[in-house]
Amino acid sequence: MPRPILATVHPEALRHNLNQARERAPDARVWAVVKANAYGHGIERVFEALRSADGFALLDLAEAERLRALDWRGPILLLEGVFEPRDLELCSRLHLWHAVHCNEQIDWLAAHKTQVPHRVFLKLNSGMNRLGFAPGAFRAAWARLNALPQVEEISLMTHFSDADGPRGIAHQVAAFEAATADLPGERTLCNSAAILRHARSPLRGDGVTTLAADWVREGIALYGGAPDHPEHTAAGWNLLPTMTLSSRIIGTQLLQPGDTVGYGSAFAAEAPMRVGVVACGYADGYPRHAPTGTPVLVAGVRTRVLGRVSMDMLAVDLSPLDVAGVPCGIGAEVVLWGVSATGAALPVDEVAAAAGTISYELLCAVAARVPFAL
Repeated sequence: MPRPILATVHPEALRHNLNQARERAPDARVWAVVKANAYGHGIERVFEALRSADGFALLDLAEAERLRALDWRGPILLLEGVFEPRDLELCSRLHLWHAVHCNEQIDWLAAHKTQVPHRVFLKLNSGMNRLGFAPGAFRAAWARLNALPQVEEISLMTHFSDADGPRGIAHQVAAFEAATADLPGERTLCNSAAILRHARSPLRGDGVTTLAADWVREGIALYGGAPDHPEHTAAGWNLLPTMTLSSRIIGTQLLQPGDTVGYGSAFAAEAPMRVGVVACGYADGYPRHAPTGTPVLVAGVRTRVLGRVSMDMLAVDLSPLDVAGVPCGIGAEVVLWGVSATGAALPVDEVAAAAGTISYELLCAVAARVPFAL
């Protein structure tokens, strides 16, 4: 039989999480962000569940081609725009919308020969200081684009650095309002954190326009992660887990006081205890730096990882199951994150926090050798 590790994608949870964006931004259209192969879930596996989205946003031209091959005829937005001039040929052929964040991209558009003008999203650097035009250069960039016959429509966008934290977004909203005042075009500002925390906040003082604006971009929330964990949990935002990474116990050991587990003897038993060995390791995408105490579900019972995660295996504490009288031996289900067959849930955010990282990284890091199922 094959090695028992499995990643299961939950389409109904994807549909549910997409609807959460619609409920919080009812007047906006929703980009389903499927970059990084749909946050590790697989574009082909999530497509049917997300095809009610108004558009798909991603980075790679190859991923855009995969969406068109699935017969998606709606909008596709390249969030970082094109990376070299010839990419514009594929944008023309596949009817891709694309961000413009630097003068070089405008130069490439000006030299591009196309029969179909492009829809572009002019990006403002409102304080993130990654991509985008500085506020003082934004209007000049807009004027250059507006003069090009290669450009059909210009939308306006920015990206928040602190929508999930205490600093907030007021400084970036003010920068966006000042830079875009009186400019025509649709707006998109909100990422997952802003959708959940700020979508209904005013964008302008007209009492009508909100930060949700014309488009919102749902990323991690689409995949059941809370962007502001631990301040809020996924369940607190009414988000459902969209991926379960599961395996099984493949061996057990009975430890005596002083016995150690795994490489480096990172865990030593203080009392007699039973340990389960799980077919999952860092070569499967589970974080090697997950310490003793990282939560895990065995037969639906919450317990903990013990010792150092190795390439193909990790150890778990079976004491809570033994105390509760829950039978557990070789073949018992282990949920590394997601939902157990018993209905018990282990949010990926909790596992990520224990490992000192974020849910985005865990979901994207599931290795190619792990089989997927729906």
